[in-house]
Amino acid sequence: MKALFFGTSAFAVPSLRAVAERCDLRAVVTQPDRPAGRGQRLTPSPVKLEAQRLGIAVREPARLSEVAVDAAREGYDLFALAAYGRILPPALLAVPARGALNVHPSLLPRYRGATPIQSALRDGATETGVSIMLMDAGMDTGDIVLQEVVTIEPGEDYGHLHDRLADRGAALLARALTLAAAGPLPHHPQQGTPSVTTPIRAGDLAIDWSWPPAKIVDFVRAYAPAPAARADLDGERVKLLRAHVAPDGSLAIDELIAPNRGRMSYAAYRQHRAALR
Repeated sequence: MKALFFGTSAFAVPSLRAVAERCDLRAVVTQPDRPAGRGQRLTPSPVKLEAQRLGIAVREPARLSEVAVDAAREGYDLFALAAYGRILPPALLAVPARGALNVHPSLLPRYRGATPIQSALRDGATETGVSIMLMDAGMDTGDIVLQEVVTIEPGEDYGHLHDRLADRGAALLARALTLAAAGPLPHHPQQGTPSVTTPIRAGDLAIDWSWPPAKIVDFVRAYAPAPAARADLDGERVKLLRAHVAPDGSLAIDELIAPNRGRMSYAAYRQHRAALR
């Protein structure tokens, strides 16, 4: 099948490999290089770097209308998308003969939108999943092709769950590609009560110490290792990376990042603060 892949973040890299292995992948569409790091140097997306490693042509359009015109002229059997960061317009979705498949890390219709993994962890969910969806003009509203439930491990943080869901999503996408190659894709409307997530803003990362300890632990897990939950501790703003509920029900901080310092245990932090007094 002649395919076009859309993706940007590290989550999309395993899915890119799955498409490259199973399709005639003509090009990869990704977001343009963005400033990153303290020096704000232009940095290519993880998907761009992987596409270059694989020898696949990369497109970084400012407007997707440019891609729509070229794609309609070229003709495609299939689009695949994972963590691209933009909604494809109807003119582009109309191009592929067998549809546009999206890899989404939740059990749709729950946790539609930009932050499904963080939201599941923040809510204290014990399971989530991945969905392969036939894209339509809405935000994560298309019909479901395949879904798989994934158990959230005790104490698992965003970084670990992100990587597991990226791999499971790629494996499920591979199954969907096999189905697409065999004939019309089976699909059905999403079932259940929808919920929508939103992009993370700086103010969303702040911990309120009046919350119950279990809520704080889940909040820390949802944003670790990055961008990390923030809290005022011992007179300064720190990033919390690991915490747990102690046997007596109180909050126990395990690991954090203090201003101008690297990752450290809470015990080491206390020693550091004591030495400054």
